[in-house]
Amino acid sequence: MNLLVGEKDDSGSVEISARDQWESKVRRIQDRMQQVMGRLPGKERKVALDVVIEEEEDCGSYIRRLVTYQSEVGSRVPAYLLIPKDCLSGAREAFGVLCLHPTDDQVGHKVVVGLGGRAGRNYAEELAKLGFVTIAPSYPLLANYQPDLDLLGYQSGTMKAVWDNTRAIDLLESLDFVIPESVGAIGHSLGGHNAIYTAVFDQRIRVVATSCGFDSFLDYKEGDIRGWTSTRYMPHLLQYELREIPFDFHELVGALAPRGLYVSAPLGDSNFQWESVHQIIESAKPVYSLYDVSASLVVRHPDCGHDFPEENRREAYAFMAAQLEASRARD
Repeated sequence: MNLLVGEKDDSGSVEISARDQWESKVRRIQDRMQQVMGRLPGKERKVALDVVIEEEEDCGSYIRRLVTYQSEVGSRVPAYLLIPKDCLSGAREAFGVLCLHPTDDQVGHKVVVGLGGRAGRNYAEELAKLGFVTIAPSYPLLANYQPDLDLLGYQSGTMKAVWDNTRAIDLLESLDFVIPESVGAIGHSLGGHNAIYTAVFDQRIRVVATSCGFDSFLDYKEGDIRGWTSTRYMPHLLQYELREIPFDFHELVGALAPRGLYVSAPLGDSNFQWESVHQIIESAKPVYSLYDVSASLVVRHPDCGHDFPEENRREAYAFMAAQLEASRARD
C-alpha cells in the first residue's frame, strides 16, 4: 500500500508530496474510522471531570490513587492515577502517560499498575517509578466498568474508549505538575490498538508505544475479523466485506506522523502476525520521511509469544521519554 497517494482526479491518482496534502488525507482517514466506530463526541459532551478519590496507597516513590472521573453526563470512569511524590510536593513537573490495559474481564486496569498478577503488563507502575505521572482508565464493558453504550449514544465500545481516554488526558492536564500538550500513550494488545485509535484523534498524544496491538484486518486470523466485532469493539465492521473496510492500520500508523511510534510485534504472537506488522510499518515509512522524522518510527520483533518483554518495555520507555523531551523542545 502506498500511503502517499491521494484520491483520484481526472488525471488519475494524485501523488502526495507536501505535508498539508497528507494532513488533508488524515482528516479523511478520521472520517472513515468514524463510519465504523461512530462519531467522536464534540465539546458539548465535555462536563466537569468531578474527580473523586476512592482509595489511596503509598507505593514508595509514588502515590497510587483509585479515582473516578465524569467523562460525560451519565458516565463515571474508574482509573488509577499514579503520581511520583516529588511531583506532589511541587519539586518538579513531569510528563503524563495514558496507560491502556489489555483485555482482562477479571481485574481490568489493575493489571497495568501491578495489581493483576500478570508479568509484563505493569507498565503504568514501571513508568511511575521512572518519574512519569500515569493514568490507567478502565475499558468499557470489561471488569468493573459497564457503561450503557446504547443509552449514552455510542455505536461502538471503541469510540466510547477513545472519548474516555481523551477525558483522562484532560484529567492529567488539570494537574499543575503535568506538562501540558505533550502526553504519551502505551498499551499491550487491546491497549495497543486503543492507544493508536486515541492518538489518531487526539494530537496531545506526542508518542505511542504499542505491543501486540495490531496487524492488517486482511491478515487477522486469516481474514476472520469477528474478534473485532463484539459490542465492546466495533460491531459495525460486520457491515463490510473484508476488502471494503473503510480503514486499516497502514493508514492509522501513517496518521500518527510526525509523532513518535514504538511497535513491539513478537515473532510468536498468536493474535497478530508480525509479517503483517512489518508490511504496515514499511508502508508508513514514506510518510515519516515526508516529515523528516524517520527515526520516530521504530519496530521490534522479539522472539516470544503474545507478550511485552522487559527489554522492549525498557526500550519503549526510553523512546517515549526522548520523544516527549524533543516535542517539548520544539514547542
